Amino acid sequence: MLQYPQIDPVAISLGPFAIHWYGLMYVLGLVAAWWLGRRRAHRLGLTHDDIGDLVFYAAVGVVLGGRLGYALFYGSDQWLADPLWLLKIWEGGMSFHGGLIGVLVAAWLFARRKRLGFLSLTDFIAPLVPIGLGAGRIGNFINHELPGRVSELPWAMPFPHMGPEPRHPTALYEFALEGVVLFAVLWWLSREPRRTGLISGLFLLLYGVFRFAVEFVRLPDPHIGFIAFGWVTMGMLLTLPMILAGIALIGWSRRQTMEVAS
Repeated sequence: MLQYPQIDPVAISLGPFAIHWYGLMYVLGLVAAWWLGRRRAHRLGLTHDDIGDLVFYAAVGVVLGGRLGYALFYGSDQWLADPLWLLKIWEGGMSFHGGLIGVLVAAWLFARRKRLGFLSLTDFIAPLVPIGLGAGRIGNFINHELPGRVSELPWAMPFPHMGPEPRHPTALYEFALEGVVLFAVLWWLSREPRRTGLISGLFLLLYGVFRFAVEFVRLPDPHIGFIAFGWVTMGMLLTLPMILAGIALIGWSRRQTMEVAS
């Protein structure tokens, strides 16, 4: 059994202002996407300034979509009880699925503005995303979020304020899978031109499979519990369409011609 590290969720205090690690993880993810995107900007005929604009679009999409998605999928009671809670992003409470929808809307707007193919742009964006996902999971871990179910594995650890039982550190599992593994696979595969839609489809499929698997050892949100059959969680329910969409998109991509932009 390991001990849960004691890390103050507040990284820097400046008088009445506090900078939280959770927020810094989002900044890290956006900076990484900006830096990586600049390295491949030529593939879509974009300038470095265009990449900055794209990251701005994505940042707005992920914050608005992630927060609204969490409010709709997981936090409707908190939202209705305290509408200002929506603004307290530093306290955690972001939905990946809502953020994904927000980023897709942002990508559609950017593609329309630049007259780019939507899937060509999402193929470009997909390998830039996992570092941000992984960083976000580290933020969850620091915030003591996403506790796992009780486990006797040697790396299990008791979560603060949840009793002495050791639990799966599911935020770290998701960091490894959604962050490290997903980035390595997508970045490596996208180093060469691929058929349109393949990288986007792989992103949806792999993230969906990783997330679905981790849900088996992650505690469901206490105010929601299991959705069906005593084991189906909200995360599984929201992730299943991603898996199906990823499979469909990969199948569709196999019928497309090779493009330089991937």
